[in-house]
Amino acid sequence: MDKMKRRSIYFECYNGVSGDMTVAALLDMGADEKELTRQLATLPLDGFAVEISRVKKSGLDCCDFNVVLEKEYHNHDHDIVYLYGHKESKAEHEHSHSIHSHGEQGHDHHDHHEHSHSHHEHSHGHHEHPHGHHAGHIHRTLGDVTEIITQSGISDGAKKIASDIFRVLAEAEAKAHGASIEEVHFHEVGAVDSIVDIAAAAICFDNLGISQVIVPELYEGRGTVRCAHGILPIPVPAVMHITATHGIAMHTTNTEAELVTPTGAAIVAAVRTSDKLPEKYTILATGMGAGKRDYGRTSVLRTMIIEECGAPLKDYIYKLESNIDDCTGEAMGYVMEKLFAAGARDVNYMPLFMKKNRPAYQINIICREEDIPAMEEILFKETTTIGVRRIMAERTVLKREIRKVDTTLGEAQVKVCDVYGEMRVYPEYESVAAIAAEKKLAYRDVWERVLREAETALCR
Repeated sequence: MDKMKRRSIYFECYNGVSGDMTVAALLDMGADEKELTRQLATLPLDGFAVEISRVKKSGLDCCDFNVVLEKEYHNHDHDIVYLYGHKESKAEHEHSHSIHSHGEQGHDHHDHHEHSHSHHEHSHGHHEHPHGHHAGHIHRTLGDVTEIITQSGISDGAKKIASDIFRVLAEAEAKAHGASIEEVHFHEVGAVDSIVDIAAAAICFDNLGISQVIVPELYEGRGTVRCAHGILPIPVPAVMHITATHGIAMHTTNTEAELVTPTGAAIVAAVRTSDKLPEKYTILATGMGAGKRDYGRTSVLRTMIIEECGAPLKDYIYKLESNIDDCTGEAMGYVMEKLFAAGARDVNYMPLFMKKNRPAYQINIICREEDIPAMEEILFKETTTIGVRRIMAERTVLKREIRKVDTTLGEAQVKVCDVYGEMRVYPEYESVAAIAAEKKLAYRDVWERVLREAETALCR
């Protein structure tokens, strides 16, 4: 079996997360800029361009991603209005027009860069497609946005990621407004610039080709924000519902501002596969994505491509053994099942001859110290033994976990082992057997296909 390096993308969200910050960080980390702009050009939307530039944040060189809208496509219902209301949103837009060449349009996420130095800049013109949506006042449904993504020419992988992000947002909005996801109308995330942000993030994730994403927690501000509907507490309802539904840990800072936008939270919820960093890892690449407002702290999202350096773990285990006569093979099989159900790590028994040449079985149980009482109770109640030996042993074990993967045969479970930073995948017997029975296929054929597809999905 091939050994494959286990790489992950790590999101360090100490200063919040938003859509444009995510795209900028992924670009800075190595996502293909030309491929991004090529795929964005296929979106059936009019009146936008993107600018990618270098800016300074607290003296640090960062990437900035900006969606620039034509005046007629500036809308009054994306994130700035969601947070600050129409009056302030208009001021943001007017300011962005005056500094168009510097890539500082105030949209969707934090505010203007205080120190913007466009070392390189890419304006990609206006997009005119027969399916274009007109005027920023349109409130789109999930179906409308999904249709835009489906009709585009972005990669299949990016389409899936983008659709997942929008579904997370739709579910949060539906919960906030007490409606179904089919009925809810997007406001800020239905705007052209927000659709482009999410599509761009999906394209970058797919381009990097790393499916494992680690996000331990999100750092949010405190206080309230004024939106078109009045004063809202931080986190805003969409962020609150997303983090609650997807079990994302939140850390509240003393910063009186919104650091986590609905788009940023939805991206994290859709792509996150773990909340734990490995004990040891090597950093292969880093990205610095600039936010639009500093709030007294450096508005930067830092991302890393890391490779786990997993050494085997030292562990202590107990081995229980007993010689048992006067028990049938069926009885021993029943005992084995009960021991596994009670928490035994492994159970085996073998035939032997005891004194006076009596035939018997020696049963061996591997278990944790805390499980010893339960194991012994089963042995004494279910067999004829009158004594159990205990041996504490040190063992070396590889890190491993059971993962679910989607395959062309359906969902399957695999065991993933870390061998000194390299990943090995083993299909689980019960899962393979169930698929083989359901599909009426040979066990070996199912095992090989699950292994191949799991390695492709997990070991990128």
